[in-house]
Amino acid sequence: MDHEELHLNLRNLTRADYPQIEALMNQVYTDLGGAWPQHTIDQLIREFPEGQLGIEDGGQLVGVALTVLVDYARFSDPHTYDDIVDSHERIQGQSTNGDALYGLDVLIHSDYRGYRLGRRLYDARKELCRQYNLRGILAGGRIPQYHQYRGEMNPAQYIEAVSRKEVHDPILSFQLSNEFQVKRVLRQYLPEDEESAGYATLLEWTNIFYEPEALVVETRKSSVRLGAVQWQMRAVQSAEEMLKQVEYFVDALSDYQSDFALFPEFFNAPLMGLTDQSSQTDAVRFLASFTEQFRNEMSRMAVTYNINIITGSMPLLEDDRVFNVSYLCRRDGTWEEQRKIHITPHERNDWVIEGGDRLQVFDTDAGRIGILICYDVEFPELPRILAQQGLEILFVPFWTDTKNSYLRVRQCAHARAIENECYVAIAGSVGNLPSVESLDVQYAQSSVFSPSDFAFPHDSVLSETTPNTEMLMFSDLDLDKLKVLRNEGSVTNLKDRRADLYRVEWLGPEPTSRH
Repeated sequence: MDHEELHLNLRNLTRADYPQIEALMNQVYTDLGGAWPQHTIDQLIREFPEGQLGIEDGGQLVGVALTVLVDYARFSDPHTYDDIVDSHERIQGQSTNGDALYGLDVLIHSDYRGYRLGRRLYDARKELCRQYNLRGILAGGRIPQYHQYRGEMNPAQYIEAVSRKEVHDPILSFQLSNEFQVKRVLRQYLPEDEESAGYATLLEWTNIFYEPEALVVETRKSSVRLGAVQWQMRAVQSAEEMLKQVEYFVDALSDYQSDFALFPEFFNAPLMGLTDQSSQTDAVRFLASFTEQFRNEMSRMAVTYNINIITGSMPLLEDDRVFNVSYLCRRDGTWEEQRKIHITPHERNDWVIEGGDRLQVFDTDAGRIGILICYDVEFPELPRILAQQGLEILFVPFWTDTKNSYLRVRQCAHARAIENECYVAIAGSVGNLPSVESLDVQYAQSSVFSPSDFAFPHDSVLSETTPNTEMLMFSDLDLDKLKVLRNEGSVTNLKDRRADLYRVEWLGPEPTSRH
């Protein structure tokens, strides 16, 4: 499966999906009797529609998660599979007033394994748990590799071996990696499961935000984790070598459950060291020859690691013209671009780069975002236009050589956060690379800025890195705070604009659609 062809969509299942669900269950459960009958799926959808989740690609279901709403007290104690699904394959134990989710099955089409769709479905279950203010998620987990070790260890010893990663079990290892804990061993949970010798684990994920008898009205993701890479410029021998470094950082940011990964402007510029640099114009065009490869690979990483990636920026050669472009690679497989609009004298004179002519806010599953590349953030009109379109997070990949040029970017970005009541993240590169023209020195201190009011840090700096040191930066952003600020803040910059005296308008072309 080519990741460039993916267009993933997470949604609730309907009764009309049964033929696809049946085919998927028959493919996955060849050793356990195949698909459930339609009346079982219909019952799940009828009694708890919110808990039946699917991931589709181009209208085809490729992943399914089936869930029951249950009483925690009953199913946190020993039970069997028949207590959930009886011999006639009818759902038992469903409770309209339940306080926990019970995970029945997660199924992924064999052609789509490796894209971490199972984790995406588990994350959706966790979000459902938070929104409904439930105690947690319970599940009876098979241990299908246990039959290989039954002669040398009992179930408890096997579970301990899996938790120490001495043994890999395709189900238990996955559950443990998704923050589930083993509460107990269940005997004769599913007697016909010969691979597990009838045993299962009772697993639990605890909702730390659970508040007894509280009403939860939250319907949108409000807490967003942003990750940024302060990138060390280093000599490389190939694009593949650099992409391995990129994937290392994407993997690390994903491990910390970041919703976004931000890279700096021209972070892959060391590749110019692989060509003759007597002509800087030719060198930057050589660098542009790698841009499509980097965009495609970073789009693949966005899907594989379930993280939205802002690719820094790279030169794009189009109709014999060079542009400085940043890509938003969403974790659903789509991507869009934002070209740098204001070109610095160095870019214009030495590299013959031209400015773009489109500007837009991008919708993501973790907020409405904008991208302005370095110099662009020094022009307050652009962020104001984005703010008028509902901007919540502004990403600014930058590349500066000296501290004074860095401070121009930093201080302007800081001001943009305050005046537009949004979050602004900046990320740059560090180190030196004398063998590459224009890379002899870099200065950066990556940061995340917030508006300035009581709900935010007193200096409106949420996070910042150690200057001139390669490292990762994380920051948790509360999008609901922006909504409160814009309506009830000590000052309300956006609401108090004097439209009767002045306005800022976009006169350029309308943005293009996503890819």
